[in-house]
Amino acid sequence: MRVMGVDPGLTRCGLGVVDGSTGRSLHMAAVGVLRTPAEEETAARLVLIERGIEEWLDTHHPDAVAVERVFSQHNIRTVMGTAQASAVAMLCAARRGLPVALHTPSEVKAAVTGSGRADKAQVGAMVTRLLRLDAPPRPADAADALALAICHIWRAPAHDRLSRARAAAYPGSGAPRPKGTIRS
Repeated sequence: MRVMGVDPGLTRCGLGVVDGSTGRSLHMAAVGVLRTPAEEETAARLVLIERGIEEWLDTHHPDAVAVERVFSQHNIRTVMGTAQASAVAMLCAARRGLPVALHTPSEVKAAVTGSGRADKAQVGAMVTRLLRLDAPPRPADAADALALAICHIWRAPAHDRLSRARAAAYPGSGAPRPKGTIRS
């Protein structure tokens, strides 16, 4: 399985492509960061991110895209840019019919380091070890993108089983029913 991880951001958007499967060694296919100039209007910056992601999808042909789930931050401006970049990544993948998975930062940290409270240095060190790299990818956004891809590779089989179980329990819905919903 080839997964493209996206650590969304309006100024720096980390991208990483990892090949592998559960129980097998992992291989980094590519890593990088899309950068947009802060002085540009938001719409123009989103276009630059979209073009960069489309180029990565054309070049690397992933089977799935894993995007960091936006979480609440104190700085609304930062969270808005992150959410907008995240939406662009999801749109690019969906346009191609690629499955998109959202993983929280703590889920990614737990998958890669064993602790959902790991710091960026610990994540970078484990990504370096797991992918047998000479040094941690820089900046941290690049390492985070690789960590997202690794997390998805390791968790995809469980997510697939859960999705199939939900689909079997609620035929035709495509999604689980909200809690408290009564079948008619």
